[in-house]
Amino acid sequence: MDKTQFYFRYDYLEENRTIKGAKNTVGWYIVKIDDPSRAAEMGQTFDGMFANSGAETKTTTEKGFIEGFAKQIGDIGAITVAIASVVLFMFGLIAASTMVQSVRERTSELAVLKTLGFTDGRILALVLSESLFITVLGGGIGLLVAWLVVQRGDPTGQLPVFILQRADIAVGIALMVLMGLVAGIAPAVGAMRLQITDALRRT
Repeated sequence: MDKTQFYFRYDYLEENRTIKGAKNTVGWYIVKIDDPSRAAEMGQTFDGMFANSGAETKTTTEKGFIEGFAKQIGDIGAITVAIASVVLFMFGLIAASTMVQSVRERTSELAVLKTLGFTDGRILALVLSESLFITVLGGGIGLLVAWLVVQRGDPTGQLPVFILQRADIAVGIALMVLMGLVAGIAPAVGAMRLQITDALRRT
């Protein structure tokens, strides 16, 4: 038995609906059509049948019906984007702070590498590579968890679309790389400009 269903006496339901002035009325009908491309046309036909009557209708698709319920809570898309933006910003701050601390703690090691012949470009690439590794690893785990959740399907049973498209995965990977570059560019440039004598003097 479906756990989302329950059974009760219909006359008790009608008694409560009588108090609210809705006895013997219907909230909505679900109509299945053979050609989904004609949904808009069929909706206009149904609404035209009851136009200017005491029981006018408003026909929409199932997706539109569910989205209408979601909009009663608020703009779900805007809320999601706002939350994701804050999380992304905090993730960037953490990554940048980690890289700054990492370069600061390894100043002497970077000086030794330069002494051994590492060019400024290689030092820059090393620090940026570490920054990219941190962001791609963290973001990759997040994408993997999101993919696993999507494979289980919509947990609410109310969302019309619950998929992780390839374009979204590509955007996620691009954001990881961008975040890694932004978080690591300042520490990398600082490490590249590091003077061997100054670095060894600090140790």
